[in-house]
Amino acid sequence: MGDAAFSGRPSRDRANPYPHRVRHFSALVSCVAACVFLATPSVAVGAASSVLRPAQVPPAGSTTRPSIPVSASKIPPVGRTHPERLHEPEIGERFLATANALPQVRALRAEYPRSTGFVTELSDGNWEVTYVTPNGNLPSKEIGMVTIDGHSGRVLEQLTGIQLDWEMARGYPGFFGKHVNALYIWLPLCLLFMLPFVNFRRPFSLLHLDLLVLLSFSVSLAFFNHAHIYASVPLIYPPLIYLLARMLALMRRGSRPEALRLLVPAPWLALGVVLLIGFRVALNVTDSNVADIGYAGVIGAQRIVQGKSLYGSYPFGHEHADTYGPVNYEAYVPFEQLLRSTRAAHAAAIVFDLLAVALLFLLGRRVRGPTLGIALAYAWVSYPFTLFALESNTNDALVAVLVLAALLAATYRSDVARTTRGVFAALAGLTKFAPLALVPLLATHGLRELPRTRRSRALALFLAGFLGTAVLVSLPALSHASLHTIYDETIAFQANRDSPFSLWGLYGGLGGLRLTVQIAVVLLAFALALVPRRPDVVGLAAACAAVIIATQLGLEYWFYFYIPWFFPLAMLALLGSFGAPRLPHEVGA
Repeated sequence: MGDAAFSGRPSRDRANPYPHRVRHFSALVSCVAACVFLATPSVAVGAASSVLRPAQVPPAGSTTRPSIPVSASKIPPVGRTHPERLHEPEIGERFLATANALPQVRALRAEYPRSTGFVTELSDGNWEVTYVTPNGNLPSKEIGMVTIDGHSGRVLEQLTGIQLDWEMARGYPGFFGKHVNALYIWLPLCLLFMLPFVNFRRPFSLLHLDLLVLLSFSVSLAFFNHAHIYASVPLIYPPLIYLLARMLALMRRGSRPEALRLLVPAPWLALGVVLLIGFRVALNVTDSNVADIGYAGVIGAQRIVQGKSLYGSYPFGHEHADTYGPVNYEAYVPFEQLLRSTRAAHAAAIVFDLLAVALLFLLGRRVRGPTLGIALAYAWVSYPFTLFALESNTNDALVAVLVLAALLAATYRSDVARTTRGVFAALAGLTKFAPLALVPLLATHGLRELPRTRRSRALALFLAGFLGTAVLVSLPALSHASLHTIYDETIAFQANRDSPFSLWGLYGGLGGLRLTVQIAVVLLAFALALVPRRPDVVGLAAACAAVIIATQLGLEYWFYFYIPWFFPLAMLALLGSFGAPRLPHEVGA
C-alpha cells in the first residue's frame, strides 16, 4: 500500500474477509469539535460510485459456476467464457431485469449505451450481474456489478466506479484490523491517549490541540470504513498540513522550556504501558487479520530462503508483492523460518511493535529522563492508529523502529554512533523508500557543534555505515535481478500506479500541482539539513517528522498505516520540547 504491495482489487467472488457485522468505530473531530460518526450500511458518495453493504458475502476461495449470457451479444466479458451447457436461462433473465431496474444501473447504462450485462451464478447460490462496455481494441471494460440473493431476489450489493475497482474501498466491516474499528475499542483508546497529558490549569494549551489533531485522522478513517471515499480522502490533509507546520515550528531554537505536567504519575503510566501491551498482543493473536503488506513480507522471506529472485516473477495474485525494499523481506526471514505461515506475519508485527515501545522509552530517557521515556512508550501503546497497523499485521512499525534507532544513535557522539546512525538510515530507507528523504538530515546532524577539522571525518563515518549497509542488504536481491528490474518493480511501480486514496488520484488533473509538492519536499529535506535549527535530538525528531509528513503529502497512494511512520517522531518533538516532566504535586500553584 502506498508503497502497498497490492491494489486491493476484488476477487471474482468479492469475499467479505470479516463476515460478522461489527459496529464500525467513529472518531474524534479535531480542532473544532469532537464527534462520533455513525452510519447505516453505506451507499457511497457520488454518482460515479456506490456500494450497498452485502448481507451475505461469498466465502473466501469460492468459485463461480458457468456464466449464462442473457444479452444478444456473443462476446462475454474478459476472463469469462460462455458455458458449455445452459440451464434455466429465464432465471438469469429475471436477475438481469432486477439489476437493470436499479437507479444506479440505469444511470450507468445511460452513460455507457453500448454496455452489456452478463449473469453468473456463484458457488453460494447468489447471482452476479456484470456490466461491460467495448473498449476499442482492448478487452471489454468492466463498469458495474450487482450481486443478488439467489433465494429471495434481494439486491445484496451494487458496485461501480472506485468500489468496483478497489475492494478495500467498499467499507466491508473489519476489512482492516477487525474489531479494532469497533466504537467500544477505538474511543476508549482515544481517551486513554489524551488523559495523561491533559492540563486542567491550561485548558487551551497548544499540546491539547496537537493531540486532538493526531486523533483527528479517526474522522477520515470513519468515512473510509463507511465507503465514503470522497469524504475520507480530503480529510487527511488538514491534520497533515497542521502537523507539518507544528514540526517546523518546534525546530526553532528557543529559551528554556516550561516543564511537562503529567496528570498521571509515572509509575501508574508504566503500569498502563504493560497492560496496554498485553491487550494489544492478545487482540492481535485472537482478533486480527493479515493485510497484503504482511503477506508480501512472508512471501519475500520465503523466496530469499529458497534462493529465488526477490524481484519479478511473483505468483499469480501477488504480482506486486515485490514493491518494497530488500530489508523488508529480510526482516521477515527469522519469523518465516520459525512459523512458516501467516503466523509469521503476526509474530513479526508484534515484535516490531514491541521494539518501537522499547526504543521510545530509551529515547525519552536519553532526552529528559525515564519519565519522558515512559510517556512516549505510553503514547505509542495507547494511540489507536498504531494498534490499527498492528491488528492488520503490516510492516509499518518496522519503518518507525529503524528511524527511531537512527535517532537513538544520534544521541551519542562517538565515531561508532555516527556509523551506526548511517547503518539504520540505510536499513530504514531500504525497507520502504520514503525514509531515504531523511538521509541529509541524519548525515548532517551535529556537524555544526564539531570543529571544522572533524566534520569531514564525521560525515565520512556516516556515509561509510550507510553505503556499506546498503550494499550488504542488497546482495540477495542483486544476485538474482538487475538494478533495472528492481527499480521497475519498486520505485517505478509506485510512481506510475493509480490510486483513489489521495487527492492526486481521486480527482485527477493535478499532476502539475503534485510535481510542485514533490519538488518542494526535496528542497525541504536539503534545506532542513543545512539551515541552523535546534541542535538536540528533539530538533532532529521534529525535522525528520516534518520531512516524512511532507513526503506523504505528495504520495499518490496514502493510507492510515503510514501514520506510525511519523507519529513517534512527532510525539518526541511535542513532549521533548518541554522541560523535565513534573507531576501535579511538584508544580506550584
